[in-house]
Amino acid sequence: MQKSSPIGFDEFMDMALYYPGLGYYSSGLPKFGEQGDFITAPETSDLFGYTLARQCSDIMDGENDILEFGAGSGVLAAQILFELARLDKLPKIYYILELSAELKGRQKKSIKKVLPELIDKVVWIDTLPFDFSGVVIANEVLDAIPAKRLVYKDSAFYEMGVGCDDDELSWEVFDSEHMNDKAKLPSRASNDYKTEVNYRSMAWIDSLYSSMKDGLVLLIDYGMDRAEYFHPQRDDGTLRCYHRHKANDNPFVNVGEQDITTSVNFSDIAEQALESGFVVSGYATQAMFLISLGIEQYLSYESDESKRINLAQQIKQLVLPSAMGESFKVLALTKDLSVALKGFDEQDLTYKL
Repeated sequence: MQKSSPIGFDEFMDMALYYPGLGYYSSGLPKFGEQGDFITAPETSDLFGYTLARQCSDIMDGENDILEFGAGSGVLAAQILFELARLDKLPKIYYILELSAELKGRQKKSIKKVLPELIDKVVWIDTLPFDFSGVVIANEVLDAIPAKRLVYKDSAFYEMGVGCDDDELSWEVFDSEHMNDKAKLPSRASNDYKTEVNYRSMAWIDSLYSSMKDGLVLLIDYGMDRAEYFHPQRDDGTLRCYHRHKANDNPFVNVGEQDITTSVNFSDIAEQALESGFVVSGYATQAMFLISLGIEQYLSYESDESKRINLAQQIKQLVLPSAMGESFKVLALTKDLSVALKGFDEQDLTYKL
């Protein structure tokens, strides 16, 4: 078989995750929870969505909406709607932008099972709405946007492509230097230092701004500021794959059957947001965001001792540094909105971006 020309890693990642019928997110394989490949915060505890709803409630005025990107199993949407109903702060419409027909069906089933009385409030869309007003939620979305992979050689960064020879996938380095002013790469690095840049996520931020009239955007993902992202000791980048709850760094195995992710460079995202016109209104660890919004108060609502102990364990998973608390961050962007965001009362790390 003739050797094919290499393609960019972002193109490969796009096909591996989203190719119709064969990509990881478009297939019918289980992805979330114990039967899947990874567990997200909403699957860890209902308290994650309940607490997030508290931040949403400050923006909800009865005339605006919520838009959730890539709603996974639908659990987070159900949690947020449940708590907003309790607070009498429901949105007019809860939009879910989902491209996977399989996941869309799963989301409908999940929400209808828990909240049959609110299912009519949920509307599935496949493109950005126009003139959106309200709250945009993207939980573990940016890490799944296809990224480019780079390697430092001979005093310059070069793009790493994916080649195929006799059905064997392998890394190939493009001949030309990787030059793009949108990414602020380290001026120097050790030879063979690898990293990622995500131009598609920056373009997504720009498109999101154009689609909004006013409101709040909450980006929740694992990632870090630029200084930490490009730390000299992070010499193999942030590329990770997940298959049956085991992590690996080889995207060329289990293609279409494993998740492929890269960590978020929140400095790049924040700078693009400012360039697009957003205001960066807060940046904190997931732990401090949830604590600021009073996640521990839900313990006092539970009278059953064994259930309260179980909830306490769930909170630990969400806030402890050894679990999700420190590796996950929350970045808040606003457009024409002057509401103070309680989620950043205890911590605001925007100065690090």
